[in-house]
Amino acid sequence: MTYIYHYDSPLGDITLSGNETELTGLWFDGQKYFADTLSHEHEEKYLPIFELTCHWLDIYFSGTAPDFTPPLCIKTTPFRKSVWEILLTIPFGKTMTYGEIAKKTAKENGLINMSAQAVGGAVGHNPISIIIPCHRVVGANGHLTGYAGGMEKKIRLLEIEKHIINQYKIINQ
Repeated sequence: MTYIYHYDSPLGDITLSGNETELTGLWFDGQKYFADTLSHEHEEKYLPIFELTCHWLDIYFSGTAPDFTPPLCIKTTPFRKSVWEILLTIPFGKTMTYGEIAKKTAKENGLINMSAQAVGGAVGHNPISIIIPCHRVVGANGHLTGYAGGMEKKIRLLEIEKHIINQYKIINQ
């Protein structure tokens, strides 16, 4: 069974989904691809995984890097999973470009190169926002671009992490 819970963040309402022990989704309400991995059969119930995730979010929104990650259940293609695992390595307050992720993904899969656009598609479909930090991915040449939750939220998340965003040119998509 899949369960959901709602979290009231400083940036707007967030919907969490999970099973009995793992987080399976975290979306800003109304974002692009909202709940696209959420089972049609689900019920609202407060579980220990949601308590842990809410604690993680409370720490994060206070401007501090949480020192743990809630248990995650990532059901997707091997390609997307490899991209999302790289996202999990981007430190709090730091960024990585789509091109850098493409190079890492290619290397890990024994390929010569990988399309940064393919990586962008995987990043955009990340079902566990913030915890799998897709907001920390930026474009080449100093472009701050793309976020399923909207550019305003991406900027605010980077500001929460005390990342200096004025070094980027903002490109709305």
